Formats: sequence, C-alpha cells, structure tokens
Amino acid sequence: MFEKVKLYSKVLGKGQPLIIIHGLFGMSDNWQSLAKLYADYFEVHLIDQRNHGRSPHTDEFSYLYLSNDIHQYIIDNKLSDFIIMGHSLGGKTAMQFAVSYPKFLHKLIIVDISPRFYSIHHDKIIEGLKILDFSVLKSRSQADSILSEYIEDGDVRQFLLKSMYWKEKGKLDFRFNLKSISQNIANVGEALESGARCSIPTLFIKGAKSNYIKDDDEELIFKHFTDAEIQTLDDVGHWLHAEKPLEFFEMTVRFCL
Repeated sequence: MFEKVKLYSKVLGKGQPLIIIHGLFGMSDNWQSLAKLYADYFEVHLIDQRNHGRSPHTDEFSYLYLSNDIHQYIIDNKLSDFIIMGHSLGGKTAMQFAVSYPKFLHKLIIVDISPRFYSIHHDKIIEGLKILDFSVLKSRSQADSILSEYIEDGDVRQFLLKSMYWKEKGKLDFRFNLKSISQNIANVGEALESGARCSIPTLFIKGAKSNYIKDDDEELIFKHFTDAEIQTLDDVGHWLHAEKPLEFFEMTVRFCL
C-alpha cells in the first residue's frame, strides 16, 4: 500500500492539462520559463516530485512511488485527457505512469531518457553534496567552490545550487532530500519492466550530444511504446530544453496539437 503524498505544483494557463515532471535534483522552477510559453496552449502543471522542491520528503523513493504520486495528483485535481512530459528521472516516472495508468493519458513526451537500465553514475555528485556542511556554509559561492573539487562541469554545479535556499535565518539547505536520494540511488537507474507496454502516442526527444538515448535503445523503446517516435535536437546535451528552449518548445507543441 502506497502512502499518500501531496505533491507541490504550480499551475499556469488554461486548456488541456500538460503535466511537466523535472529530473533528478531538479524542481518545478527549472521549467518556469518554458511553462509560460506552454501556458498559451495548455493548463500547465509544474510538479515537484517527492524528495524534491517543495514536495514532502520521505524515505521511499522509486518509480512505483513516483508514478503513484502522479496518479494521486491527477485524482486530487480531477484531471483527464492530459499530456505528461518528463525529463530524465521525470521521464522514467512518466513511463512508469503510462504503463500503470494508461486510461488517463492522452499523449506522452519523454525527454532524453530510455526505458533501459542505467548504472549508477551520480556517485561523484552525491559525494560532493554530502561534503557540504551547512552549519558553516554561508553562501552559494562557498558551496560552488567546494563542489568544484567533485564536479568539474560548472553548469551542473549551478543546476544543483538552484535548489539551495535559506531554510531559516542564517542557515542554507537544499530543497531536495539528499539522504533519501543517496540511499535509493540504485532505484534511479532501474529499467522499465520487460513486459510493460504502452500504446499511447509517445514522443522521445534526445539531445544529439547526449548519450542517454543511444541508437541501440531504439528497438527497446518501440518494444515498450508501440506508438512511439524518436526525434533529435541538434547541438544539445542532456539539458536540451534549457540549451535550446524555443526549438524544444516548437518540437513538443507540434506533437501535442
């Protein structure tokens, strides 16, 4: 029996519901700029997944829990005939939701993630995050300096630091639940169950410079998602929606409408 978790969300616009689910260590704010564009066409629901953003922190963290949270959210908000868009971790959540609750869903967009198994590759990031001591840290610049010893990519560090906030006067913290994520990190790489099938129209978008969706993944994608198409966004990596937001927006709206 799954516990009920009330997810935090921001809702913009009117029309057919579009639920956007962020990736690991992210939050709904990461999609705020794009959401304003989508709001001209859809009722946009920016979701904070459990253990991220302003949603509850729990010990449990797996795709079954995350997809069940989305199911509870659509029941609580009386949503139907909606579209789900998920990036990375959010894409895996969206896939699990689609195979578990297909009757609720109109279309599905999966951003730069495959249904396959991924080995643990966030260990250096987690190691760096655990080193941060918020009893002495007083600025993002101090945190960035420490993280640079573990994470070379400045863009990745800035992405992580977006979740830093003043938990109370004089004390910084992260909005994500580092303890639960680190304890359950193996679950993040889990593959979709081999027998899972979805016939909902699905768009997979991959970044040309990213290795999250490989050519070898295409057969597996079409096995699980029988009405899928795969498109590539040129000259971008894993955060393709942030690197080329207008091109990404146009590609996704064409599929949705």
